Amino acid sequence: MNPNPETLGQWLEYIERLHPKTIALGLERVSRVREALGLRPAFPLITVGGTNGKGSACAMLEAILHHAGYKVGCYTSPHLLRYNERVRIARVEAGDRDLVRSFEAVERARRSAEVQLTYFEFGTLAAMWLFVEQGLDAAVLEVGLGGRLDAVNAFDTDCAVVTRIAIDHVDFLGADREAIGYEKAGIFRSKRPAICADPEPPSRLVDHARELGAPLLLIGADFFAQPQGPHWQYRGPDGKRSTLPHPALRGAFQLANAAAAITALGCLREKLPVAMNDIRSGLLLAESTGRFQVLPGRPAVVLDVAHNPDAACALAANLSAMPCAGRTLAVFSVLNDKDLPGIIEAVKAHIHHWFVGGIRTPRGRSGGELHAALTAAGVERVTECRSVAEAYTQACDMAAENDRILAFGSFYAVAAVLAGRAAPAAGVATAGKRETPGP
Repeated sequence: MNPNPETLGQWLEYIERLHPKTIALGLERVSRVREALGLRPAFPLITVGGTNGKGSACAMLEAILHHAGYKVGCYTSPHLLRYNERVRIARVEAGDRDLVRSFEAVERARRSAEVQLTYFEFGTLAAMWLFVEQGLDAAVLEVGLGGRLDAVNAFDTDCAVVTRIAIDHVDFLGADREAIGYEKAGIFRSKRPAICADPEPPSRLVDHARELGAPLLLIGADFFAQPQGPHWQYRGPDGKRSTLPHPALRGAFQLANAAAAITALGCLREKLPVAMNDIRSGLLLAESTGRFQVLPGRPAVVLDVAHNPDAACALAANLSAMPCAGRTLAVFSVLNDKDLPGIIEAVKAHIHHWFVGGIRTPRGRSGGELHAALTAAGVERVTECRSVAEAYTQACDMAAENDRILAFGSFYAVAAVLAGRAAPAAGVATAGKRETPGP
């Protein structure tokens, strides 16, 4: 470990090794360093949690606020190709020099506070330091894991949004939606608006909001998203919005995320007023890499970081709504703490041939394990490869012009495909791929 890192790559290697655990939930460490840094954001914060859809909701909020003329920061995780993807200001990725300066500031405060920080905790504090230094008008923060004990929750939110809740990260959040819902509800604050876009919110989430005194707005009760042919209609506390464009982010489920974003901005209208034109344009401009992302060219290539059964069901619905004249060839891999049988069952009817490759991380599954699980699920056409990159190459070799290639599962899998498509372009930074939480 370099004790005196200078470049962004060196810093990422350094912060990966600061804490003995990749995931160590809790707010005490990050709160002590936050105080040492004197981080007290003067701008409104919108915190977004949830199992699926939180990245998309962040992208919509960011795009709408940007179009309205606000200098907005957005912090998300994990990244696919470059750490810089995690920290954006005015919809532009933070540069290496700014990130290095923010890491240096956090390291000075960490040493003065005499605490260890995890990779995610360090990065969260660095992003917030940079946001404060840049004098933002607003910031959108994506929760990394859970909510109650996530580093992002060390900062008081002005409005909390929870998207869909599903079973994931059971070792840290619990084995059922009620336990997980309680963890997600940990980002709510007393007398601050709380929004939930899950059509069946866990009762513990609702109860926690009531106990806190956080005014909770629920989709299907307090706000609504109704498809209307090529458009859709929003209804909420501020009234009705008709003939809205479908979000650039694909999938019918994105309407719930869009409605939650509109509701959040309605709750903050006194601090961050936005016009209808900003909402319409923001929905059309929002981008979120790897969320049912269709790349240009033929055969079509679809990227989706669906790594739990709920997300896989949404992926299956999207595939059904996107007809393909040929075959769908899957490039697939997930980590070993994911519900592999559930993912396979949700999407197998839409896939003609699977190409699987292992992920070389401590939490990665081998190609053999993936092959065995697919065979056990009754899937016959499976090609086992040495890596995801090789799986993608073989899928490309098999694909005809009318086929489509679906690369899905872990962020690592989608990143490997993106990196392969970018090669031999120079300068693709992959340092710091260790994740907290690391889907």
